[in-house]
Amino acid sequence: MRARKIGLLGGSFNPAHGGHRRISLFAQEALGLDEVWWLVSPGNPLKPKKGMAPLPVRVRAAEKQAKLAAIRVTAIEQQLGARFTVDTLGAIRRRYPKRKFVWMMGSDNLAQFHLWREWRRIAHTMPIAVIARPGYDAAAVASPAMAWLRHFRVPLASFRNGGEWSAPALVTLRFDPDPRSATAIRRADPDWASRHAGKSPRDQVTHRLIPLEGDTATQ
Repeated sequence: MRARKIGLLGGSFNPAHGGHRRISLFAQEALGLDEVWWLVSPGNPLKPKKGMAPLPVRVRAAEKQAKLAAIRVTAIEQQLGARFTVDTLGAIRRRYPKRKFVWMMGSDNLAQFHLWREWRRIAHTMPIAVIARPGYDAAAVASPAMAWLRHFRVPLASFRNGGEWSAPALVTLRFDPDPRSATAIRRADPDWASRHAGKSPRDQVTHRLIPLEGDTATQ
């Protein structure tokens, strides 16, 4: 049986929006993926906590955006007890050894990738697909991480049609810019989170309940 190919897109998703969906569907088609997992982080060490909606609220909003698409929303990072991406991705590979994963990120993240904990180990854990994001391409190309990663660039056609995926490997994807951002959405609609309050959502990957603040339910 052919191993399922899964793209991993991490972030705070505060909130998830149509740009996340569009990028995911574009990458799914370009890379020949079976599905994309949105890894909703309990907290980003590089981002301030102020203004961050509770994890269950962000998961529920993301599920609405992902509806009717081959996208699964998961809070697996919280369930693993992992704080950094390097730990999360390593644990996912160990938990799902029969699946092929590619880490997807925007060029804005590549521009600061060298600041991430053990970023070279991330690159050795699974292939990386970088998706263009308006205004960040120049910084990404000039970044310390790109200076190292460019030695492992793989043509898109070779990556999509190849057999075994190996790491390190870097694939770059270009598509029409999408200007939507979570920051702009929060400014325009500061009460967005209140519309997604409710019961604990169930994780679409692990099938565990994502507890509300102060709740300990995990089954």
